[in-house]
Amino acid sequence: MSVKKAIITDAGFASRYLPITKTIPKAMIPMGAKPVMQLCVEECAEAGIEEIVIVATPNTMGRQIYDDYFHNSSENVKALLEKQGKMERFEPVEKVLHLPKITVIEQDASLPYGNGSPILSAKQFVENEEAFVVLYSDDLIFGEGDVKTLIETYEQNKNAKAVIAAQEMPEEVWNKYGMIALKENGTLSHIVEKPKTPDLSPSNLTSYGRYLLTPEVFDYLVPTNTGLDGELWTVDAITKLAEVGDVVVARSKGKWITTGDPKNYFLAHLEYSLKYSDYGDAVRKFVAEN
Repeated sequence: MSVKKAIITDAGFASRYLPITKTIPKAMIPMGAKPVMQLCVEECAEAGIEEIVIVATPNTMGRQIYDDYFHNSSENVKALLEKQGKMERFEPVEKVLHLPKITVIEQDASLPYGNGSPILSAKQFVENEEAFVVLYSDDLIFGEGDVKTLIETYEQNKNAKAVIAAQEMPEEVWNKYGMIALKENGTLSHIVEKPKTPDLSPSNLTSYGRYLLTPEVFDYLVPTNTGLDGELWTVDAITKLAEVGDVVVARSKGKWITTGDPKNYFLAHLEYSLKYSDYGDAVRKFVAEN
């Protein structure tokens, strides 16, 4: 497999989640007993990714918190559970410690604001790779993960400059997301960000935070190439790639759901609890009775 590395970004201040995010990173909020970030890491692991770079918000506790979560062996907890004869409770910790190699860095604080800056901050870790995967940690995929789909699609399209995940979405939400315009050959033409009316959307395909990129993206993802609102946008660099070669659009085989704000996080957590926890039936019963 030619794609071995991934970047997972969590470098914003998550102001919609204040006050909790003044202390912990947004991607450490839970889905069941796991943080959102772990689900992203597991999606990479299931696709065969060997090394992951997590990009945390600069000048916060984010880097230390992620480092502690993924690398602290918690020997004191292990010793206590062993003494109590409850070692089965430590098994989830063992699984965390055996995930792929994880390096945590801070976003370069000198870069412009924007979702492209965390990727640019991790450039040195991936610039010599054939290709690498990028995940925005506030986007979760339930079911078959997109990382596997992106890699499989790239292996079948080795001349592609990039592969982006896409999902069909209903008309009433097109104004909230980046909508995909396709070339005649079915590859990416460009992305229309948050079209104000449905007739301005080029398709019903939404782009979100799952990309496979080649290092050529760094020819365009540079601090001076800011776009809307003076921000450094990943999709602007991907659109530039589409002008010089094929950017393949891969339909998701899972279900994309965002945790970017408290309402959508709650809905995501509810769906996760119903589908993937051992207390889903209890949740259904509680909702039905209340």
